[in-house]
Amino acid sequence: MNIEVYGSSSKGNAYRVSDGERSLLLEAGIKLNQIKCDWQSVDGCLITHEHGDHSKYANELLKITSIDIFTSIGTQETLKLPSYRVHCLEPLKQKQIGNWSIIPFPTEHDASEPLGYLIQSNKSNEKLLFATDTYYIRYKFNGITHLMIECNYALDILNENVKNGRIGPFLKNRILKSHFSLENVKAFIKANNFSQLQEVWLIHLSDSNSDAERFKKEIQAITGTPVYIAN
Repeated sequence: MNIEVYGSSSKGNAYRVSDGERSLLLEAGIKLNQIKCDWQSVDGCLITHEHGDHSKYANELLKITSIDIFTSIGTQETLKLPSYRVHCLEPLKQKQIGNWSIIPFPTEHDASEPLGYLIQSNKSNEKLLFATDTYYIRYKFNGITHLMIECNYALDILNENVKNGRIGPFLKNRILKSHFSLENVKAFIKANNFSQLQEVWLIHLSDSNSDAERFKKEIQAITGTPVYIAN
């Protein structure tokens, strides 16, 4: 399973997952001309929630490509996406999309009906867990080979920024109730069976509340696998 990052921040998010033949686009928050891929190989686009850095170019995707979008009914209704070529997923119900088996699961974010995705390649049987923009993941997973998970901030860095006046208490409160921290990532990894894990991608790092090298080092020490920072 190969992962490509086109954007991973509050400015815009988009990723592509490939099994060597077919692929899936994850998120539609980046201009399509910045996504360099064979569009004919893409089986669909999964969108986690309606915020613009994840969905801004959803309508453009529908207009200029033949790719269908898959998301929650809450996201579809909030974005006012057309019913044609937009498929509403039911949480925890498996969906086949081309070469891929998808299980969407609810996440915790200030959005209408945000989802994370468990993605399995029907070709290699590898499993990818994709979770972003959530402050909590209530489920446990087995057999994950690839992990793409938000690591937005570290609590000590966030507190220091509040102390120095760089961030106000209101914004701190929103971050705590909408994003996954370094501490959350560590606890989540320890709570799950990741014995088959091959690699980790830390995504959606904050510009001001994160430390990429520190995050990479600390997560790598726990997993014993390569850890990559999505830029």
